[in-house]
Amino acid sequence: MALETSAPEIADVEAYMRALGEQARDASRMLARATTAQKNRALHAMAEALDAARETLETANRRDLEAGRTNGLDEALLDRLALTPARIDAMIEGLRQVAALPDPVGEIRDMRYLPSGIQVGKMRVALGVVGIVYESRPNVTVDAASLCLKSGNATILRGGSEAIQSNRAIADCIRQGLAAADLDSACVQVVATTDRAAVGALIAMPEYVDVIVPRGGKGLIERISRDARVPVIKHLDGVCHVYVDRAADDAKAVAIADNAKTQRYSPCNTMETLLVHADAAPRVLPELARLYASKGVELRACERARAWLADAVAATEDDWHAEYLAPILAVRVVDSLEEAIAHINTYGSHHTDAIVTESVTDARRFLAEVDSSSVMVNASTRFADGFEYGLGAEIGISTDKLHARGPVGLEGLTSEKYIVYGDGHVRS
Repeated sequence: MALETSAPEIADVEAYMRALGEQARDASRMLARATTAQKNRALHAMAEALDAARETLETANRRDLEAGRTNGLDEALLDRLALTPARIDAMIEGLRQVAALPDPVGEIRDMRYLPSGIQVGKMRVALGVVGIVYESRPNVTVDAASLCLKSGNATILRGGSEAIQSNRAIADCIRQGLAAADLDSACVQVVATTDRAAVGALIAMPEYVDVIVPRGGKGLIERISRDARVPVIKHLDGVCHVYVDRAADDAKAVAIADNAKTQRYSPCNTMETLLVHADAAPRVLPELARLYASKGVELRACERARAWLADAVAATEDDWHAEYLAPILAVRVVDSLEEAIAHINTYGSHHTDAIVTESVTDARRFLAEVDSSSVMVNASTRFADGFEYGLGAEIGISTDKLHARGPVGLEGLTSEKYIVYGDGHVRS
């Protein structure tokens, strides 16, 4: 596979993006006719193309990494950018897993006869054209392409400039897969320019694009949410909580609070604030203090919590709002379940929150009253993930309340329409 070394110069970005949009709209209509077998054939062919192109992918990724170092990208971003052999394996396996998932498109439910004699029900259908704007991780190109294709959506992918070589190499493999299944290459289009004007154009084409999914930092998502003329599926922050109830099992509480914070620090479903009932604090905080200290976690605690957390610094109001994405944790002691729920609904980001309790009553109240996209009982917040929820994969997490909420998988990339069967029926 020949590899170009620079992004093409595009004189009129607006016209270029409109052309992509028009092609995607046409492709979405063709995808509405595509069979499940055809879509799966394309996904398997993409996996084979990626496997055959390992050397090309690694060469392209090296160029991105070298450019990133030259441009001063920090180590965390460079790590996200890297396409290791294991990550290429994961992309290939991800394509095969999505191919194995049930196809939601065309599913009909709730068909019923009405007094008029007509039958009314609902059919699951694709959204149409999905635009995805993302940063750093080139594996998102494959994840997004596979989920959109399986759910019957054409997609326009605009990755970050730091991953342009990697994304273009991956895009070539995607095109090969589409061709092998006799699907139009416009079903999945990767934006070829790094010009930022391309994002502005993509999010302002409602005649071509049905929904935008941003994946990246808070600044990117805020900009798209503010400027988009197309509906957006997104979440801004992952300020996730674990509340240790007065009726908690101490061993479960320690294990969950440890895992929710330290299993990985950077994901959006990592716990950022630990709430502990005053009755449970002397039972669990000393052990957690030892665990967190052994793992280098800095604690920022309220005055009451510091009685059991000798090394903690005093928490400020900003700490309750903070998404650290780092080995830092805010800790607060509360006097009741009501106070814990009020704290979460005030300071949380409606992403993922968990209670540790043996009380069925307290668990039910927590589930009913915490206003988040994922609410858990006796489980780590780190489970808030499309794969862990059995969705196979996810396009992202949504904290919105309309359409999709929580991890967005294949079903979240579809909608429903009413269908009606009659036999010459007319309304009287």
